Amino acid sequence: MTPPDDFDPPVGVPERLQEGLRRIVAPNPSPMTYRGTNTYLLGTRDLAVIDPGPHNDDHLAAILSALEPGQRISHIVVTHSHLDHSPLARPLAERTGAPVLAFGDATAGRSDVMAELAARENLGGGEGIDTDFVPDTTLRDGDRITGADWQLDVLHTPGHLGNHICLGWNDACFTADHVMGWASSIVSPPDGDLTDFMASCVMLQNRNWRVFYPGHGAQIDTPNARLDWLVSHRKGREAAILDHLQRGPANAAALATLIYNDAPPALLNAASRNVLAHLIDLHKRGHIHPHGPLHSEADFALATPAKKI
Repeated sequence: MTPPDDFDPPVGVPERLQEGLRRIVAPNPSPMTYRGTNTYLLGTRDLAVIDPGPHNDDHLAAILSALEPGQRISHIVVTHSHLDHSPLARPLAERTGAPVLAFGDATAGRSDVMAELAARENLGGGEGIDTDFVPDTTLRDGDRITGADWQLDVLHTPGHLGNHICLGWNDACFTADHVMGWASSIVSPPDGDLTDFMASCVMLQNRNWRVFYPGHGAQIDTPNARLDWLVSHRKGREAAILDHLQRGPANAAALATLIYNDAPPALLNAASRNVLAHLIDLHKRGHIHPHGPLHSEADFALATPAKKI
């Protein structure tokens, strides 16, 4: 998906998105973060800061400067513990006294399969993980966070990361990196789990949303269509992988080169991690199997006989 050319907000400047909601874009643009991390300020008196972002003094100052007379930060909510979302939570908490809320540390919510694979220490992964992150308050799926004039429903949406949550605000949803406003998410095992990712998509599809506010990129005004595209996109990648495996065994890196043939070289490693996530998911479902132990460079072959999708 091509990012919209018209999304180029001023960095560090609070922009009003709707009544009671502002967005500040952090100064961390990159091929993986687009214009930068979206930090949201929710409320008109006691504010929730959603995803304070990377450890950056300028961004910390921008968040604090956005407070208007009579306002204070009462909650700091972290959707997941990647380095572009969570590190500023602790400095912000120290400056404001607000508690940090999240699903858990970097390994929280990890599936049993991924926990077992992580223990083997040969699957790679760990890109951009904030291993030092620990919340003050641990959230669970179905919890409700309440402020003076707002409330957020916690939706555990593992996939991009095991501790990833989305936050329902009436008919709007803060989707963080599960559904982004410019591209599909990376799913890198063992931190990410494609089986969980697809299940989280289905869970979000079962709600009638008006708008998504993502962790990167512009707001999504057609949320159901974006979810449909995201599921279709993943199924298309799966079909391409199975098609290439019809021609013989291959590993994630080789498949990524074939399937992501138009990707910039700087993104090929991320593409390879996405392919590995698909390979593990297909293996769990019995469609393919690795040659020998499962690891990041393992060759995979179709099951015999090949199972129908």
